[in-house]
Amino acid sequence: MQPLRIALAQTAPRLGLLDENLASHHALIGQARAGGAGLVVFPELGLTGYLLQDLAAEVAMRLDDPRLLELAAATASDGPAGLSAIVSFVEESADHRLFIAVALLEDGRVRHVQRKLFLPTYGLFDERRFFAAGDLLRATPSRLGVGVGLTVCEDFWHLGVPQLLALDGAQLLVNVSSSPGRDLAALNEIGLGTATSWRMLLRTYAQLTTSFVVFVNRVGVDESISFWGGSEVIGPNGEAVFSAPLYDEGLYFVDVDLGDVRRERIALPLLRDERLELAVRELNRIVSERAGQADDSTSEPGAEPGLDVAAR
Repeated sequence: MQPLRIALAQTAPRLGLLDENLASHHALIGQARAGGAGLVVFPELGLTGYLLQDLAAEVAMRLDDPRLLELAAATASDGPAGLSAIVSFVEESADHRLFIAVALLEDGRVRHVQRKLFLPTYGLFDERRFFAAGDLLRATPSRLGVGVGLTVCEDFWHLGVPQLLALDGAQLLVNVSSSPGRDLAALNEIGLGTATSWRMLLRTYAQLTTSFVVFVNRVGVDESISFWGGSEVIGPNGEAVFSAPLYDEGLYFVDVDLGDVRRERIALPLLRDERLELAVRELNRIVSERAGQADDSTSEPGAEPGLDVAAR
């Protein structure tokens, strides 16, 4: 398998200025292609800016929007040197719900769209007020020769998401983020608690799913919120292949050998050994118990209430 050159577009999108951000995406796709990249990845809501609030409906696009299709067309190629692009925007559904979405564009079309699953409402976040949550999670094949799993920021803080994508065929897990910088302290690894937490997550998920993990975080400021960048590519052994600087806007290139996934999965067959039937059974039990519909048939006659066979 040929090495893949990935371009990390660590950008500072202009809040609410869709046309300006589209023009910037076109320019960066051109630069990525000129630099020999096979994949270019933009951050969460890179086409709109993050802190949209009531602006969300004004910048939303349907999947058949000519502006999105024109951006997809920029990935087309008559020769073998095609380019895949991962972009994020506000998607408006046919029933006029708004979603934070990420799309894989390649071969001149929109190949796959993933809607953000988990919308944070803690701390400075209030996404549920303006957006609907996605309810499907799928990996997708790509022209890159591997399955791709797309996630958006908070999705990666829920450990089942990367595992499900890897089990569904993803070998390249991509997380696009608009992560604000918090917890400035010299005691943290690189002086920023948010960055330290993300770095632990990315390395853990890469190793446990034996997948490449690509993380692209934006920079710049929306209103009073500052974003820290620090985009990374992590290998399937959990080691960093590349780390972009904090706060600096730029297009960063990194070469990866996708064959590393095969070598790592043969040496460490964690996905092969997953007990999916066990996970499904126990998840169904937990859901039933939470719904107040627990089945007492697993208890032995005469057992103490609430004490099941396994616990005894």
